[in-house]
Amino acid sequence: WSRVIIMLVFVKCSGLAGRDYEKEKVCREFASLGKDDFRSLSIVMHSKKYPRASFSEVIALVNEVVSLTETCCAQGADPDCYDEGASALSAKSCEKDSPFPRHPDVAECCAKGGLERKLCMAALMQPPQEFPTYVEPSNDETCEAFKKDPKGFAEQFLYEYSSNYGQAPLRLLLGYTKSYLSMVGTCCFSPKPNTCFLHEKLQSKQISVLTTMSNSMCSRYAAYGKKFKYSSMLKIAQKVPSADFKDAEFLSEDSIRMLSKCCDSDAEDCMSKELPEHVEKVCDRLSTKDSQIQSCCQENTPMDIVLCLYSKPPAKSPKPADLPRPTNEDMCGTENPKALDRYIFEIGRRYAHVPEVFLSKILDGITRAVSGCCSGEDPHTCLGVVMKREMVVYLAKAKELCGDYSELTFTEYKKGLTEKFSQKQPDASPATIKELVERRATFASSCCISNAPPRYCSTQVPAPRPLSFEGPRPPGGSSFLSPPPSVLPLSCGSAFMVSLRANGAPAPALSAGTS
Repeated sequence: WSRVIIMLVFVKCSGLAGRDYEKEKVCREFASLGKDDFRSLSIVMHSKKYPRASFSEVIALVNEVVSLTETCCAQGADPDCYDEGASALSAKSCEKDSPFPRHPDVAECCAKGGLERKLCMAALMQPPQEFPTYVEPSNDETCEAFKKDPKGFAEQFLYEYSSNYGQAPLRLLLGYTKSYLSMVGTCCFSPKPNTCFLHEKLQSKQISVLTTMSNSMCSRYAAYGKKFKYSSMLKIAQKVPSADFKDAEFLSEDSIRMLSKCCDSDAEDCMSKELPEHVEKVCDRLSTKDSQIQSCCQENTPMDIVLCLYSKPPAKSPKPADLPRPTNEDMCGTENPKALDRYIFEIGRRYAHVPEVFLSKILDGITRAVSGCCSGEDPHTCLGVVMKREMVVYLAKAKELCGDYSELTFTEYKKGLTEKFSQKQPDASPATIKELVERRATFASSCCISNAPPRYCSTQVPAPRPLSFEGPRPPGGSSFLSPPPSVLPLSCGSAFMVSLRANGAPAPALSAGTS
């Protein structure tokens, strides 16, 4: 379990580069770990890589990889065994009825040949799951399944957990899944299983929370990419409007430093060391600016502090004051490189109640405007029109789609939607009204909340039509509010939160500093 160099090997194993030095690495690890742990690690790796694949698809690939490794690493094996087996496995991936995980770019890889095809296959990854669906079964259900088929239970758990939380660093996934399976093996044969489970879950709470929180943070970091700094600054501004710009900038950059260092790290204790240090900086910078932050920072453990900060809702927006727009000289010149950063921060402070998905869309429009307008003949007019238009469109859309959601219970919110849609479409059938209400409520419960999944929510709020200088225009024909895949309807809670609660932790929501 502890030999994370295998991670690099398995990335290659998915496409199986087949070179001698790769074979030597794989064979060393196979001999060191043993077949069972090697197989377990392979399940975790391929579940991370293909989080949308079925269990049978992942196991089919794992079976081939383990069989190939065992055969070709045996004493006296043909020197060409590994390379030839890798080529055969690559070819099998290209078959029409391949049992392996699907990917839309497989055909492109299959059009290549030799090593190029294998490396292309190795680079394929499915997008992560933004709506974790794993829910831990009851103690009785767990023990019944484990006793019936210990190996099958363990492999199913490794697949389920790793595919749901695959954005967490490998070390954390390995550590938590090993701890969980050890707990099951111990408690299911204990004289008092429930007491044993309670004790063991309390003991493992910190690594459980660290794993799920790391998955969420690293997922957002991967989703936002270069925009993560702005996303983080918006989050800080919304949760702590009294924060200074310099503090928000510092904490945003520190969170980027931490996540860039740890999310793909092979280091055993990267996140467990770096996250508490980052949280300490959040407390140092923000606890005097907000009483709720101060209260969170008095929690007993770093992970308790993280959960408290993560769960802090956005502040109530102060009475909106005029938003000072930077001059075109600031936006287009090089003398004030932080002008855009400050502007984004001020937007977050003034519109703390507006869900991040809409502010992110405004941010997209502003950054496009800076890129396009500054090279035009009249940057001042161009910037002014575009920025105003982006603000008007998305603030109106936020009010339309998220309106009273945070102020009402879910039942009251749906009742209000029913009345609203019935008034707008008096000729619509009850079934049609019900469908409209469910779609809107699904969107709100998924995207009108703090720490909403960025990839999914971004697709639900389309960009406006290309701008002419006729003033703001509403979004064009859109596929608004199609439900997220396979997990609807969800209210504010999610399976992610349920999973944490099952491990004795409160429902999370990312800290101000880590977005």
